[in-house]
Amino acid sequence: MPHHLENPPNRFESVHVEWDGEDLEGEAPLAKLEVFEETAKSIVAENTSPDLGFRFSINPYRGCYHGCAYCYARPTHPYLGFGAGTDFERKIVVKKNAVALLRETFEKKRWQGEVIALSGNTDCYQPLEAKYGLTRGLLEVMAEYKNPVGIITKNALVRRDVDVLVRLAKHASVRVTFSIAFADDALGRAMEPWASPISRRFEAMKALSEAGIEVGQSLAPVIPGLNESDIPELLERGKEAGARYAFITLVRLSGEVLPIFLERLERAVPLRAEKVKNAIREMRSGEMNDTRFGSRMRGAGERWKTIEQLFRLHARRLGMNQEEALEDRGTSFQRPEKPKRQLPLF
Repeated sequence: MPHHLENPPNRFESVHVEWDGEDLEGEAPLAKLEVFEETAKSIVAENTSPDLGFRFSINPYRGCYHGCAYCYARPTHPYLGFGAGTDFERKIVVKKNAVALLRETFEKKRWQGEVIALSGNTDCYQPLEAKYGLTRGLLEVMAEYKNPVGIITKNALVRRDVDVLVRLAKHASVRVTFSIAFADDALGRAMEPWASPISRRFEAMKALSEAGIEVGQSLAPVIPGLNESDIPELLERGKEAGARYAFITLVRLSGEVLPIFLERLERAVPLRAEKVKNAIREMRSGEMNDTRFGSRMRGAGERWKTIEQLFRLHARRLGMNQEEALEDRGTSFQRPEKPKRQLPLF
């Protein structure tokens, strides 16, 4: 069970964690961060959803300081006895033994070296990673065992680990996907208040690409009436920063996510809020959400088809999502040889 730290690291006082950007009022947020450390029983989760493109994932943190209004992971926090709102953003659980558990997993015969996603739920590069270094430690183990990995993040902190990623990429498949749904820093800050500014994410993408790392972008979520018009610009900027692939998904507003999203939407863009809600209903058969597999990450109707066509047209024009860029390279997994013990002479 997670236990509370009496004196948790404060990201605004620690030399290890820095505030990345400004909020809408031009000041760092006044917020109480509570950190809980957990000794996890396992670290590699197996995904059975047909909607996701990975089978195995690792989430070194529960909860996420980025505080994205639309985050589909919010409903997982109540399982820990916390709320899905501000608790999700400020009560962060750290799996302190994540690195050791991954090494144990790789030593088991049943592990065959499948691709691991970092992360499938909350961001593996959220601010506390600057102090704990769990994601970096996990990548170090993956480099040692030559295990392929795919990373998705909203945080420019990933640039810190370019040396490990380069080392890993020499032997295994490595893809880093930057989640960038808005072209404007101000709008991005309104909906994703404590994630890295949009401009910083593109800078990080370019730095990794220039280092030889395969990078791409997630234009997700698409929030109709709010950001679908950003798609051409986002793809252009991604291509300039070295992105070889991109994808989109429609916003998901299940369970506790919906009221949080609506409250933030009304506050961020009050004059457009009703338009956005109507557009979502148009793509969800009159509802605000669809939880069915095969439907929950994409819309229905002519408007969604138009958005998909817009995306495909510009991605094709820019030479993204080509077959050679997305081919399955198999696994390169290899357990390092253990040093042989020298038998005593006598």
